[in-house]
Amino acid sequence: MGAPDDMTYGGYLALDRLLAAQHPVSDHHDELLFVIIHQTKELWLKQILHELDLASALVRGDKLIEVHKILSRVSRIQAVMTLSWDVLATLTPTDYLTFRHVLGGSSGFQSAQFRAFEFRLGLKEAGHLRFQEEGSKGRALLAAALESPSLWDETNAALARAGFAIPGAALARDWSQPYRPFDEVEAAWATIYRDAEQYWPLYQLAEKLMDVDDALASWRHKHVVTVERVIGFKRGTGGTPGVPYLQSTLSKRAFPELWSVRTRL
Repeated sequence: MGAPDDMTYGGYLALDRLLAAQHPVSDHHDELLFVIIHQTKELWLKQILHELDLASALVRGDKLIEVHKILSRVSRIQAVMTLSWDVLATLTPTDYLTFRHVLGGSSGFQSAQFRAFEFRLGLKEAGHLRFQEEGSKGRALLAAALESPSLWDETNAALARAGFAIPGAALARDWSQPYRPFDEVEAAWATIYRDAEQYWPLYQLAEKLMDVDDALASWRHKHVVTVERVIGFKRGTGGTPGVPYLQSTLSKRAFPELWSVRTRL
C-alpha cells in the first residue's frame, strides 16, 4: 500500500480478490446467486464473531451499558441475514435442481462460523467438531469456542458479581458441555425484571440478549421455510436430513432462563 492519498476504493476493500472468489461449478445462471448468498452469510458471521468477542469482554468487565451497542449490532446483522433467505427463495425448485448435483457433499451444516456463533452464545454441541477437518482453521475456531465460557456463562458471572446467588455449578463448570438451566438464575432475572429501575443495566442487558436469541429463532424459522420451498422434504446435501433436522432446531434457546422467567413473572 502507498500513502493514504493513493488508496482507492477497490484497493481498500480488496475488490479484485473479493469479486474473484465466486467460482460456480455449473454453467447454470442461478448458481452464482447461490454462491454469493452463502459467501455473504459467512462474511456476516465473521463480523458477528468479531462483535461477540468484544461483547463477552465487556460483560466480563461489567461494562453492561457499553455492550448494548454491540449486541444491537449483532441482532441487526442477524436481521439482514434472515432477509437474505427471501432472495434465495427466488430460486425455484427447477432452478436449483439444475445445478444441485455439483454441490456434492458440501452443506451449510458444515459451516464452522455458524457453529462457532452458536457455541459463543451458549449452544454447545461437541459433536459438530467432527465435520471440521483435523488441523483446519475451522476446527480450531470451533474448538476454541467450545472450550471457552459463552456469552451466557459470562452473563451468569456478571449476575454473581452483582450480588445474586448464582450456584457454583453455573459459574465453574466444563464449558464444553451443554448448558442446563438453573432455578437460581431464573430467580435472579425475576428479581431484575420486577425492579427494572434498580437493576437497569442488567435489565437492559437481558433485553439486548433476547433480541439476539429472538433473531436467531427467526433465522432458523425462515431457513426451514426456504429449504422446504426449494427442495421439499428431500434429504439435504452432504447427507443431512434437510427440513426435519432444521425443524428440530426451532426450539433451541441460547439464554433459556430469560425465556422461562416470562412465565414466572
